[in-house]
Amino acid sequence: MTGKFATNMCEPEPGIAETAMAEIVHAVLSAGEFALFAEFGQQRHLRAGEHLFLRNQGGDTMYVIVSGSIELDFGEDLVVKSLGPHEFFGELGLLIGDHPRSADAQATADTLVLELSHGDFQRLVDRDPGMVAYFLRRTIMRVVSNEQVLIRQLRRRNHDLEAALDNLYVTTHQLTHTRELVRTDEMTGLHNRRGLALYLQECRSHDDGAPQGLLLIDCDHFKRVNDEHGHQAGDRVLQSVANILRSVATEQDRACRLGGDEFCLLLRVADPDTLQHAAEFILSAVHGLMGRATGQPHVCPVSIGVSLLDPHSDWSEWYARADNALYQAKRLGGNRLHWSRAATAKP
Repeated sequence: MTGKFATNMCEPEPGIAETAMAEIVHAVLSAGEFALFAEFGQQRHLRAGEHLFLRNQGGDTMYVIVSGSIELDFGEDLVVKSLGPHEFFGELGLLIGDHPRSADAQATADTLVLELSHGDFQRLVDRDPGMVAYFLRRTIMRVVSNEQVLIRQLRRRNHDLEAALDNLYVTTHQLTHTRELVRTDEMTGLHNRRGLALYLQECRSHDDGAPQGLLLIDCDHFKRVNDEHGHQAGDRVLQSVANILRSVATEQDRACRLGGDEFCLLLRVADPDTLQHAAEFILSAVHGLMGRATGQPHVCPVSIGVSLLDPHSDWSEWYARADNALYQAKRLGGNRLHWSRAATAKP
């Protein structure tokens, strides 16, 4: 078989499925379908700005636009759809019955629509079942397509949400790390002066109030360690003292490096016996490390000023009393503890 007729036979016309898929995105009635729907649908006039129905409102009718335009707003950040002549919408309400509307339907111009109820649609089926079957098949394919689009959107949103949560976690971690760096001494890992100030603020905001005891600790002859053994040895000494203070402090207490070779230990709950025991433990731990040292020093003797704290005073007064006691310990040769006379009757 040759010629034009043969060519036509080898190029089959598009089938129903191909035609339907091309029309899924835009729900447009063919000329024949529109004529059939117009025969049984009820005309309804809408003014510009008038709502046909609202989202989540129950409905059991569908609509076909004769003239004008309708805008479907699905809410949130979903795309708003604009429909024109011969396009239809609301078919799920007709097919399922009393189905919640998924969008607000509003006329954007003076508009004429056809409204079809269950009874109207049944007459369509009786008149031309083949054409209605084709319409229903196309409608189902469009619903499935829209569902797949929605699933992809939800997956994308879930991915975006996970990415946002990951970014939030990283940012929170960075902020927490930065905050710790700001209040922490890099050399020893103890709190620095800023960390101490924040701790005092936190104490005053709590019901149990200010800390009750202060130990002010200073390394004896620390400069000699740096001069004779180098700064790495000096750093090791500071870290050893920090580790001893850290072992004494409870969760409520605060061990700090104030600067150089000066440290402090604030005890949240303390009495004279508690402070005496803490100071003696520090001295004993230092002596133990010194006794095991061979070659370069891992620690050096320390002097400790001990003071009970007046809750009505501030840090400057607390520090002055403990510093005076520390000075007395140094004056007596160091490697000892000395009490502040202003805060206790102990010698």
